[in-house]
Amino acid sequence: MTDTAPDDLHAPVLPGRGASDYERYLRTDELLSLQKKPEERVHHDELLFQTVHQSSELWLKLATTEVDEAAASLERDRIAPALRLMRRAVLCLQYVTNNLEMLNQMDPWEYQQIRVVLGHGSGFDSPGFRRVSQVTQRVAKAFDRQLERAGLDLTELYRQGREFEELYGLAELLTEWDERIWVWRFRHYTIVARALGEQTIGTQGTPVQVLGKLIAQRQLPKLWDVRSRLVELFDAERRGSAA
Repeated sequence: MTDTAPDDLHAPVLPGRGASDYERYLRTDELLSLQKKPEERVHHDELLFQTVHQSSELWLKLATTEVDEAAASLERDRIAPALRLMRRAVLCLQYVTNNLEMLNQMDPWEYQQIRVVLGHGSGFDSPGFRRVSQVTQRVAKAFDRQLERAGLDLTELYRQGREFEELYGLAELLTEWDERIWVWRFRHYTIVARALGEQTIGTQGTPVQVLGKLIAQRQLPKLWDVRSRLVELFDAERRGSAA
């Protein structure tokens, strides 16, 4: 039994700005003030542009936090929690990629009007973009250590996957993480090329065409190379059994 009146349940109890605890916990006053005001925009679609990129930075912050924690878990020899965290991170990158589709709602001429107010701003300067590479290398090293502890190399892991289910699952999630990075970068490139053309020089002097070549780089090349090795081994064994 409580003396609290029903109306009191709507009164905020958390510290901070905002008329409700929802607003105070999520800090919506600050969050929604981070975009340009209508009178500051050179074009209506600046709000669209900022929303896509700011929300992407939030998803990338979550994704890289989860990968970093997955690496820490592996460094403590705990594979199961790392699997759950990597699944979350992969899903985050899907959201980041899907966010980009909104940019295709801007026509090329509208894009030019926003481009002139970006200064020297470039996707290369994205904190989330830079962080992706850092945490990927950390989790890759932690994964290699787990392989060493199991006395395996990648080829053996894939050939004996049923005996090392968690490690195999981790290898596949890391491959998917790397794949999602590639898909995200490729989609970003195609949207930029569609808006600006491939011969255009970017805000930091890099031709758009060069970006297309950079996206082919893999963060975790060993996980892709092992596929070719498996094809070679399978074909060699098949030829040997047929002889």
